[in-house]
Amino acid sequence: MDSDASLRQHLLNLLDARQAHATFGDAIAGLPADLRGTRPDGLPYAPWELLEHIRIAQHDILDFCRNPDYTAPDWPDDYWPDTPAPPSEAAWTESVRRFRADLQAMKDLVADPDTDLYAEIPHGDGQTVLREALLVADHNAYHLGQLVTVRRLLGAWPAE
Repeated sequence: MDSDASLRQHLLNLLDARQAHATFGDAIAGLPADLRGTRPDGLPYAPWELLEHIRIAQHDILDFCRNPDYTAPDWPDDYWPDTPAPPSEAAWTESVRRFRADLQAMKDLVADPDTDLYAEIPHGDGQTVLREALLVADHNAYHLGQLVTVRRLLGAWPAE
């Protein structure tokens, strides 16, 4: 395998969190609906807030990579939901679906041999697709770890 293909495969594995971290699927699997809007004592976020935040941030990064007319959302207001609880089961399901779709789109961008991972994104200030893919992987891993912690504190994480 050449070095470009090898790098792309490593990035894809990192985006999937296959090695050292819980996957997105692991982090949300079996979470009772009545706990999705519950903030554990001493923490400022509920599972819904974390799910929406990683979805919104990931979408923003993907949009930045692909959209020459990109406009950054306002930080922090546009990166977090307005309420700790999802407004409905459908909202939770849609957020999960959109997260997965955007993650797949980022993976498709990385996997595409026509994507120059090292080229500066024209409307950015030095960012590359490589840097943005690493940012998505890092940001997702950080907040998925928080989601696992929240689930543990809520007593909703599988016993080990």
